[in-house]
Amino acid sequence: MKPIIRVDNLSKQYTIGTRDAAYGTLRESIVQAVRAPLKRLTAHNGKRNPAAIWALKDVSFDVAQGQVLGIIGHNGAGKSTLLKILSRITEPTTGRIQLFGRVGSLLEVGTGFHHELTGRENVYLNGAILGMGKAEIKKKFDEIVAFAEVEKFLDTPVKRYSSGMYMRLAFAVASHLEPEILIIDEVLAVGDVAFQKKCLGKIGDVAHQGRTVVFVSHNMVAIQSLCQRALWLDQGCIVEDGVAGVVVGNYLNKSYGSDRLLEEVWSDVATAPGNEAVRLHRIQVTARDDGASATLTTSTPFSIAVEYWNLIPGAKLHVTLHLNTENQIIAFTTGSACGDPETAGQPMPAGLFRSTCYVPPDLLNVGRHSFKILIVKDLTHLIYQRESNVTFEIVDLEERELSQYGREPGVVKPALKWTTEQIGAAETLLS
Repeated sequence: MKPIIRVDNLSKQYTIGTRDAAYGTLRESIVQAVRAPLKRLTAHNGKRNPAAIWALKDVSFDVAQGQVLGIIGHNGAGKSTLLKILSRITEPTTGRIQLFGRVGSLLEVGTGFHHELTGRENVYLNGAILGMGKAEIKKKFDEIVAFAEVEKFLDTPVKRYSSGMYMRLAFAVASHLEPEILIIDEVLAVGDVAFQKKCLGKIGDVAHQGRTVVFVSHNMVAIQSLCQRALWLDQGCIVEDGVAGVVVGNYLNKSYGSDRLLEEVWSDVATAPGNEAVRLHRIQVTARDDGASATLTTSTPFSIAVEYWNLIPGAKLHVTLHLNTENQIIAFTTGSACGDPETAGQPMPAGLFRSTCYVPPDLLNVGRHSFKILIVKDLTHLIYQRESNVTFEIVDLEERELSQYGREPGVVKPALKWTTEQIGAAETLLS
């Protein structure tokens, strides 16, 4: 089958420190006059060549009709540049693209809108740009206005719209006028939670209608849920192209693995942190299904192990953990005295011990977490405490249709059991 989008060896180069020629206005003449002595000084001290960077380098891929392609990567990876080229806003330096269908783009708030025109006029203008007739636009008009929720301001110039109103109308136009290819850049960046959910639901509807969507987002849950396929860009090059869940998982592992610390080890008891009663040997966070290097998702069971030397024969020690969110709010407190009551009150000989806390799946919310370690003697006396340098990230890769795509409120996100049952007959409503 012939692809609806074909990208062949696409590259885009930008030159830092250069600008296009401007119109010769009075303001520009004054600015140039001020700059002239500085330019002569720079030339006298040695000419500096402008630097060139490649926003994209030899990028090639095809997109089949009806496919939803998610594009992911860090800021500066080349995602927006790629979408601008696909939308014919920017020309490539080398390579070419082929688009076999009408393209609707939503790259920035109000892209394609004329500020002096009203919302109503901009709907018709954007439809005409997409090659649609007036009758075709009129057929979709009421649906667009209802989705955007801007009925009261429809005949107001869009320059007076708030950013949220602007985005709602722009997205409504781009998604309802039925282009064969819909290109969207981070639609979740503007708008409240309800609107974000509404937009993502509409993207899903567009995909089910057999139209092609190219979708850039930093929201991995949305990418995972909406896209069959993901393209991972880094420094202008394709790192991985494949099934969305696999690519997202690898991207998160690479992203969080570079700056998280899942383990601290001290091999020498004499220099390890602690005191004359107890010293630490190891602190480790381990995913209980795929090992210590696996991504910790909201549904991943994992363990926190604290290894320590007991230096007082016969001491009765237990370990407590204060687990903190990234905002240093305590998500929960747990201790071995309650979690392992059989050994909690037993005397311990001198030696190396390990206390392990097992965290179940579907408990913690997304975000970065850390913890504080407290070691208590005889269940009453705190003998040592330490803020651990070990941190771990909880991410959400759950596929779902009816939920908020992103971080939900709360420090925990437990999967609690619910039941719904009828407790009264219908006729009781009328009595």
